[in-house]
Amino acid sequence: MNPFDWQQTLACGAYSRFPEAPRRPVIGITGNFDDNRCTLASTYYKMVVEAGGTPVIIPPIDNQEVIINTLAHIDGLLLSGGGDYNPLYCGEQPSPYLGGICSERDLAELLTVRLAYNRQIPMLGICRGIQTLAMALGGHVIQDLCHQRDIPQTVKHSQQAPRETQTHTVDITPNSILHDLYKDDSIAVNSFHHQAVGNPGKLFIATARAKDGVIEAIESSDFKPVMGVQWHPECLASGAPLFKWLVDQAKAYHEACILHSRILTLDTHCDTPMLFHQGIDIAVRDPRILVDLHKMDEGHQDATIMVSYLPQPKLGETFSSKVAFDVSSPFEYANLIFDKIEAMVAAHRDEVSIARTPSDLYEDKRKGRKSIMLGIENGIALNGDIANVKHFAQRGVVYITLCHNGDNDICDSAKGCNTHNGISRFGEKVVKEMNRWGIMVDLSHAGERSFYDAIDISATPIVCSHSSARSLCNHPRNLTDDQMRALASVGGVAQITLYPGFLRSEGEATVMDAIAHLEHAIHIMGIDHVGIGSDFDGDGGIRGLSCSSEMLSFTRMLLARRYNPADLQKIWGGNFLRVMSIVQQSANANTNSISIE
Repeated sequence: MNPFDWQQTLACGAYSRFPEAPRRPVIGITGNFDDNRCTLASTYYKMVVEAGGTPVIIPPIDNQEVIINTLAHIDGLLLSGGGDYNPLYCGEQPSPYLGGICSERDLAELLTVRLAYNRQIPMLGICRGIQTLAMALGGHVIQDLCHQRDIPQTVKHSQQAPRETQTHTVDITPNSILHDLYKDDSIAVNSFHHQAVGNPGKLFIATARAKDGVIEAIESSDFKPVMGVQWHPECLASGAPLFKWLVDQAKAYHEACILHSRILTLDTHCDTPMLFHQGIDIAVRDPRILVDLHKMDEGHQDATIMVSYLPQPKLGETFSSKVAFDVSSPFEYANLIFDKIEAMVAAHRDEVSIARTPSDLYEDKRKGRKSIMLGIENGIALNGDIANVKHFAQRGVVYITLCHNGDNDICDSAKGCNTHNGISRFGEKVVKEMNRWGIMVDLSHAGERSFYDAIDISATPIVCSHSSARSLCNHPRNLTDDQMRALASVGGVAQITLYPGFLRSEGEATVMDAIAHLEHAIHIMGIDHVGIGSDFDGDGGIRGLSCSSEMLSFTRMLLARRYNPADLQKIWGGNFLRVMSIVQQSANANTNSISIE
């Protein structure tokens, strides 16, 4: 073929068949900047292509709207090498040994990394890129290895040999991503730097070091697909595994995003309203809370059930002394919380709405809105008046957790004193009235006797909106295997919670513990009876699944464990909504006469 006959090339290429080309993950590569030009060494994008990705160059622009729109169109981010960082960005004065800085890149890349991290986008940082990760995400960068480090430098970290020459070795930490890629404890690398990561910070762990102790690689400590290396793998034949890793992670990220666009994702329990007294607004990305519209958007989460949490007063305490707002009763407090939710939603009606039914949720998703459902955590909100069940049904409450940490007038708590030996006579009336008005009976926090009583009393399936498995963590708040079987036998669901103390008895709980509890519940109950109720802002949240923005990562991990889309729809709210539909549809004729306009 004539190499200059470009039309023949087109005729014989992808354009001549259908589909024209399989989708390749889009990898954004940060461009360098020099002499008023955005530049990039060809080795970066060639390695991305070789690994199966589609490279695009990201110019250094610090406009946040531009960055957010850019991130919306890529599946992975490659942070390229280049000049030194201006240390003023981390509050340090420049060392006299600081090299040439690139002010055009610094702010743009720090913003890009922070926003990409919030969105769970896979990242690989190279040379300056590893320093970008550290600078943007809480680590510390040494300005000059020779003069700002206590340990003497015994390795030449800025070689004069050609870039494709390996000049020193690095030791790799076992059980790290890097070790999995190279299957070796040590590899030879090249080196062109005098800055280095001094402290990776809480979000990273060091996974490779030079013989003199200099950090040569870091990776996420939160199970995120984020890694940085100090050397230049794009110049080495041995660098291919790193680019293949990034492209594979980008593909998995894209698959998770597509799945979330097709299924409805519901977190069945969050306590964000408990913090309303601090003046928070769910439309603001607020570091004080774990659930807001920004974080839900970053995590591709469609809906959450925000509860009015009512602490259980002890003997001799008044309810008003337990809450931040000046109220006269639990009933008044619950209504005040719902008033505040409704006011916030009304102020942002184009972005979020209050949903009352599963159909409302799906309609909101179709229109591109987030959804909030209302729940009550602790039946003392009824104020001992059975008529208030109807009142809360009319307000749109979808479930009432019968009790909290302490017995109340409805039932005994898992942490109570066996006041009623289960559900009280009044509690029996409450359960039946909830059935009548289409409110789900939630048995999280209930004692075992209360649990079995509710199953016997309720005419519709019950739920546990945020509970985990007692056989994996022996806590009275968790469900025994027998409780799980009983729950499944009546069509109910158990929503695994992310409260650390309900996932592990000792040590730090992580997302892997949440997966273990979920899979145990699936083993005992079946895939049709499980879900997730995070307990965010009620002390829920664990490493790897710490807020709403990380919900997408959970899906990515479950996809890697071979869960299919149908399974994930069930886990992400489908099972819970099935019960909600049954409860609402079986409500008697009195419920059908209620206006829910």
